[in-house]
Amino acid sequence: MKVSGFTFVRNAVKFGYPVTEAIRSILPLCDEFVVAAGNSDDNTRELIASVDPSKIRIIDTLWDDSLRAGGSVLAGETNKALDAVSGNSDWAFYIQADEVVHERYLPVIQSAMEEWKDDQRVEGLLFNYLHFFGSYDYTASSRDWYRREVRIIRKQAGIRSYKDAQGFRKDGRKLNVKPLEAWIYHYGWVKSPGIQQTKQESFQRHWHDDEWLKHNVTVKQEFDYTVVGGLKKFTGSHPQVMKNRIESKNWDFHPDPRKNRLSQVKKVLQCIENLTGWRIGEYKNYRII
Repeated sequence: MKVSGFTFVRNAVKFGYPVTEAIRSILPLCDEFVVAAGNSDDNTRELIASVDPSKIRIIDTLWDDSLRAGGSVLAGETNKALDAVSGNSDWAFYIQADEVVHERYLPVIQSAMEEWKDDQRVEGLLFNYLHFFGSYDYTASSRDWYRREVRIIRKQAGIRSYKDAQGFRKDGRKLNVKPLEAWIYHYGWVKSPGIQQTKQESFQRHWHDDEWLKHNVTVKQEFDYTVVGGLKKFTGSHPQVMKNRIESKNWDFHPDPRKNRLSQVKKVLQCIENLTGWRIGEYKNYRII
């Protein structure tokens, strides 16, 4: 069985992305790893190249900054990396620059890829998600955050990154997938307030035009982490590859548990979900078989 990892990245140092940790977390499962390295303003490319030259293959890309709708440039960069994956790979393991897999799940993932390798009905494998917010000590668990997404796909014609690179589709339809008892740890909302604010001001340009930004994005020194509700204290362990980054955290985050920014309707829906496990109206960009 041949497995290829792939991702895209730009300005990982500038915006505090744990991209090397993301790559290293799944590298033991991969025979090769393709990185689409965009035109960065920092030393992201050199950082990637230092991880494991024997497995990592870098393709240099130029982001089309004229694409200002729906984050489509992110899907485009994902597809550039996917297209560079070896054609004889059985599976392509996608991980974004702010996603990390805990080492405890590697055997589960390896076993699932072997189990479904020859079953062509299975076009992808579905992961659960933990979304960390504000610090490494809290997760965002409200219905505003997606619970699952496809991160392992077959290297097949027609499978492309969808919309803003959250998932994949084949010839426009949802992929047929098998769920895994494995989690992606999403750290995109864990940065110092200053870096998070800079990242938000920059990244919103991939979704909206200047007029929208003028009226909806406030230029300020630090991101306000109090604008989210439904936080839970995290009591588990983080992936070992995140140890140094977590120990170097240089900001404090102490959310007020009395504050909940969810609307009354969302509070009711969240209560139903907490009691039954059913998320009413949940968006699913996949089909479980």
